[in-house]
Amino acid sequence: FYKNKMGMRLLDKLDFESMSFSLYFLASVPEEEKTPEPGSVEAHRYLWNFPGTTLELTHNYGTEKEEGPKYHPGNQPQEGDRRDGFGHVAFSVHDVDETCNELDTAGVKFQKKPNEGRMKGLAFALDPDGYWVEIIRGGQKGRHTLAQTMLRIKDPKKSLEFYTKHLGMTLLSHKDYPDAKFSLYFLGTMPEGATEFPTDRPVLELTHNHGTEDDEKFQYYSGNEADRKGFGHLGFLVDDVYETCKELEEAGYAMQKAPDGGSMKGLAFARDPDGYWVEIIKRGGYDEAATPYFFEK
Repeated sequence: FYKNKMGMRLLDKLDFESMSFSLYFLASVPEEEKTPEPGSVEAHRYLWNFPGTTLELTHNYGTEKEEGPKYHPGNQPQEGDRRDGFGHVAFSVHDVDETCNELDTAGVKFQKKPNEGRMKGLAFALDPDGYWVEIIRGGQKGRHTLAQTMLRIKDPKKSLEFYTKHLGMTLLSHKDYPDAKFSLYFLGTMPEGATEFPTDRPVLELTHNHGTEDDEKFQYYSGNEADRKGFGHLGFLVDDVYETCKELEEAGYAMQKAPDGGSMKGLAFARDPDGYWVEIIKRGGYDEAATPYFFEK
């Protein structure tokens, strides 16, 4: 789906046979850009130094043989004081109608087609696991580009501080929809030395439904709860995992996994203000193969 229909390229594949899972890393790259063979040492180096954004797909062995839905795609109605946090990924395309017609002809199902609902001209396709994939206008002719990952947040002030002050992102734009009672915040990681954000780079879209910040009991599901697993985490490359985690902990943020926790040392998972897991990974890895972790000797 993501390669053949959404135009992404597989940059690398990592197999963890002893733990029965594999990781696939895909990105929207220009057709003329050459990339190493997935699974090679060169691909590992390319991946862990990649300046753009990748989509990480995790396959747990054996799930492909199970009948029916396996993962929770999010976007279910609110239940009491809890609601799904992950919303969707998005792709920018040159022509939304044309792209959706092609997907429809190929048998892709839709949550919303371009001319349905109040907001015309955008659509939500469903990937093979039922995750929502927004189709928006803005791409170059003949090319689809990963554009966004959307998460719902409870308190924008707290979330913006986490992602901008502590993880180096820039607030690119902010839109309020008072009648619909929500706001959108778009963040990106500016390339070093750049004064403008590249139009072909994906952004992190944070959706705030007004009033949640005042509800003490309200929480979003992170996607890692036992009965709602689907969305896993965001990830950031940093120069020093230990220093970054120290700064986060000193600022009062919790760690799901400290750098020296577990068997895989040197990588970590912090928790943002809503409890979403945020992986902290060493840029370039720790050895000649750019492995972003190491095992205790």
